[in-house]
Amino acid sequence: MNPLGKIPVLETENGAIFESNAIARYVARMRADTGLYGATFFEAGQVEQWIDYTVSEVETPAAALVYPVFGWIPYDANVAQQATSDLKKAFAIINDHLLTHTYLVGNQVTLADVILACTLILPFRTVVGPEFRKPYGNLVRWLDTLVHLPEFVAVWGRVDFAKVAQSAVGAPAPAAKPKKEAAKKEEKPKAEPKPKAEKPKADEEMDEDDEPKAKRQANPLDSLPPSTMVLDEWKKVYSNTRDLYGEAMPKFWSMLDTNGYSLWFCEYNKAAGEGEVLFMTLNLVSGFLQRLDKLRKYAFGSMGVYGVEPNLEIEGCWLFRGQEIPFEMKDHPSFEYYNFRRVDLSSAADKKLVEDYWCSEEEVRGKKYRETKIYK
Repeated sequence: MNPLGKIPVLETENGAIFESNAIARYVARMRADTGLYGATFFEAGQVEQWIDYTVSEVETPAAALVYPVFGWIPYDANVAQQATSDLKKAFAIINDHLLTHTYLVGNQVTLADVILACTLILPFRTVVGPEFRKPYGNLVRWLDTLVHLPEFVAVWGRVDFAKVAQSAVGAPAPAAKPKKEAAKKEEKPKAEPKPKAEKPKADEEMDEDDEPKAKRQANPLDSLPPSTMVLDEWKKVYSNTRDLYGEAMPKFWSMLDTNGYSLWFCEYNKAAGEGEVLFMTLNLVSGFLQRLDKLRKYAFGSMGVYGVEPNLEIEGCWLFRGQEIPFEMKDHPSFEYYNFRRVDLSSAADKKLVEDYWCSEEEVRGKKYRETKIYK
């Protein structure tokens, strides 16, 4: 239906429509009573204006910054610098407009708001950190309002803005010059020839030298006693074995080092309106896993969608290095919305459930299997 073989595609009685914005325009025009295309012809023109602005001025630089974070395109410093500059200019214009407007057009949410908000959610979750957002208070207020509307929550789930901007794969680490300069300024008053005054100076110099090392401090999980289980070996077994129940899981139980690793079940606490549509629920799973790259070295797991619409559930099972839930998981913006329970390895039922979460494509805990995403 799409000559490029891509999605989304909307199939109608008159034929197919492809390209997401074209589909959105079509649907909005079908329901004039919703006001999504404005209340007048002039407002309809403004809606078109902001949609085109989003595509031309926001979407391109935002993608240039977000895509390298997930490794979808290579990182290029020059491209990132230009994209940052372009995005800030685009944000400034929107921010000025929203100084005197609650929404982009008129006095209600229109398609212009929907398309711009959907374009900004992923950047605001990843690369647009607090410092980036700071000059654009009106834009942040507007987006925060929209993502809390029930209609947005039903599609996107809970949207948490990035607490720290994520770096792209291959991007240089942020410079630490300000802290070093501050440390040097503090040394000057203490730089006296007296022996007693030299000791604190030496301590300060040591702290300054050690500062970069502190920032690259090893993960506490690396300091655990060596384990007989090699996590990468298990990941290879899982990936390369067709018969997961009959071959992979027996190997897993023989490889498992219960002193070095622990198993955990998890369940997602749905908000009102969540779990009603399959692809939206899968988006919640994908969004959750995308924020766990730093945990990859220390974990293996599955997150699946089970049940039938409109009562879908997100559940899974994790293998973690160590005996506790790692900091990288607890630090996840959505961690508070999940319940974790340690697997009781003395329970045959719990061990069977681990196998079902990792292997089954039929039913788990009496719930229909829909789709699973494996974290490895």
